[in-house]
Amino acid sequence: MKKIAIIGGGAAGYFTAANMGKELGKQTVLFEQSSLPLQKVRISGGGRCNVTHACFDPDELVEFYPRGKKELRSVFHTFQPGDTMEWFESRKVSLKIEEDNRIFPVSDSSLSIIECLLDEVEKNQVETRFNETVLKIQKKEKSFLIQTKSNQYEYEKIIFTPGSSVKSMEILRNLGHKIVKPVPSLFTFNIKDERLKDLMGISFEWAEISIPKLKMESEGPLLITHWGLSGPGILRLSAWGALELNQLNYDFEIKINFIQKEWEECIDFLNELKIENAKKSVYKINPFAFPKRFWQRILEISKIPQDLTFSHLNKVQIHKISEELTQGIYRVKGKSTFKDEFVTAGGVDLKEINFKTMESKIVPNLFIAGEILNIDAITGGFNFQACWSEGFLISEELKNRSL
Repeated sequence: MKKIAIIGGGAAGYFTAANMGKELGKQTVLFEQSSLPLQKVRISGGGRCNVTHACFDPDELVEFYPRGKKELRSVFHTFQPGDTMEWFESRKVSLKIEEDNRIFPVSDSSLSIIECLLDEVEKNQVETRFNETVLKIQKKEKSFLIQTKSNQYEYEKIIFTPGSSVKSMEILRNLGHKIVKPVPSLFTFNIKDERLKDLMGISFEWAEISIPKLKMESEGPLLITHWGLSGPGILRLSAWGALELNQLNYDFEIKINFIQKEWEECIDFLNELKIENAKKSVYKINPFAFPKRFWQRILEISKIPQDLTFSHLNKVQIHKISEELTQGIYRVKGKSTFKDEFVTAGGVDLKEINFKTMESKIVPNLFIAGEILNIDAITGGFNFQACWSEGFLISEELKNRSL
């Protein structure tokens, strides 16, 4: 009988298996319900795989996690992004740090990461069973019974890394764990507004976004989509406000500054523009970094006539344009989640996990890692880093126990 079962073939499960070594690996079986492992790794970063983030101070790194900040500090002191880089690069996967500090394989292909993990797991002689869904886990005195769709198995230790599905959480609840109700953490804001209509694809390098009702603020790139607004600036708000926005039933107002100028600054800027371009058409000169189509839409919304020159812009019109650019209020009604890159807030109560080993405090010899924990982060490679670090801790603990 093999002694260890890993349930879930995602980042946390595979990284645990990849670090076990042959002695433990040949005693291990990895169960994955789909036909292909590492699905989120595969599609992360548009297929490029945002492996981690270039923040190498654990005390700074935890600030990117709305939930799990306190618990992850000790985890990252053991294994942080610099260790992740060294781990992959020592296995001939070259990585690069981009301008925004996200880290990708030099190949710009997630396959580089996937193939590396598959190779390491194969080297460790871990048995993999795909298309085998675990339905139930029963704790016996010194072992666990695992019930799948096709069979029943017995193992001494279980590493539970199945992602955040409701069924997986129910398995842990039946073993005695408390589950914090999961809600979406990364999602776009659905907005039906004439100011955004037919402008899908327009992006802003930097915008300031706030949710006045929750006194929350964010800044970063912004993107107009079919459904409303997305981009890092929006996703940060969705992550930090996940629980509160769920309570609001995703019906709330946001305020946007598109130009990194305050209202009064924008008024002064437009008045200078009025003097410099007195005889020129307001519609033909876009004084900002975003596409002209958005500038023209703002003018339309501000009821500026098509044939108006800058010299004829009056005080009321300038104030209205400034207001739209620096204090635009948009009504959010609903959300659209990234179905493949779905991240949740919620899961196993963190008080029930020993973060020195990732072992359950409720069920001995049950190790839990990955998205099923009540841990989540903003975009940028942080969610993967938590998986790599947690998986490493589990493999180290199991190796120590086998000595």
